[in-house]
Amino acid sequence: MTDPVTPAGAVDAFVLDVPDPQATAEFWRDLTDATIEPTDDDDTWVTLDLPGGWSLAFQPAPDLVPPQWPGQEHPQQVHLDLLVGDVPAYTARAVELGATVLRESDRWTTLADPAGHPFDLCVSDVGPGPLEVFGVTFDVPDASAAAAFWARVLGVDVTHDGDGMAMVGGDRPLLFQQVDGYRPPRWPDPAAPQQGHLDLTVGETGMDAGEAAALAAGATRLPGGGESFRVFADPAGHPFCLCRG
Repeated sequence: MTDPVTPAGAVDAFVLDVPDPQATAEFWRDLTDATIEPTDDDDTWVTLDLPGGWSLAFQPAPDLVPPQWPGQEHPQQVHLDLLVGDVPAYTARAVELGATVLRESDRWTTLADPAGHPFDLCVSDVGPGPLEVFGVTFDVPDASAAAAFWARVLGVDVTHDGDGMAMVGGDRPLLFQQVDGYRPPRWPDPAAPQQGHLDLTVGETGMDAGEAAALAAGATRLPGGGESFRVFADPAGHPFCLCRG
């Protein structure tokens, strides 16, 4: 069990940087049968409600240098793992919609979406059924340390830790894979883009308490933000935002 500490917030959305939010959202909507949340943001920010309760959002990054997986010259930084009953069928559907196959194996296929972000289609152990999000996986230099940090920030348990992989539980699991030669993002430096980040919603205790909890866990405050959100980096350099609910 994790130590009884006050969490900084709860995962609200996984956000991808993309050159064209509307076009990328349409790909993910068609692949996952998600619904688009209504917005007044004139298509500069698009959010999908995915099956199983996850939110997947897209923010404009017109000059984004896309990942070139699996190397670390232009690293992926973070990716989605999706569970499906029929990997070949969903792979074919993804390719038809504009994805590119990067690697195939017995248990999963790695693809890139039209913006270049890798994702995995993984065999569901419960058999045929609708697509669901297994979790968001971060590349890190130390999987154990990353899991310990995020368990404290979210107030959840570390559910797996071994062989260079770690995981924290809760309604929206996060996974961490140890990468040799890991190169962290340096937000907002465009030479080392973040590719994606998590938005966390702070609780009733408010933004100041959320920030204090994040900093106590080992986060670093980054420039940017305002009344509605504040930007931080985890110890591996991955940016995340604390947001008002």
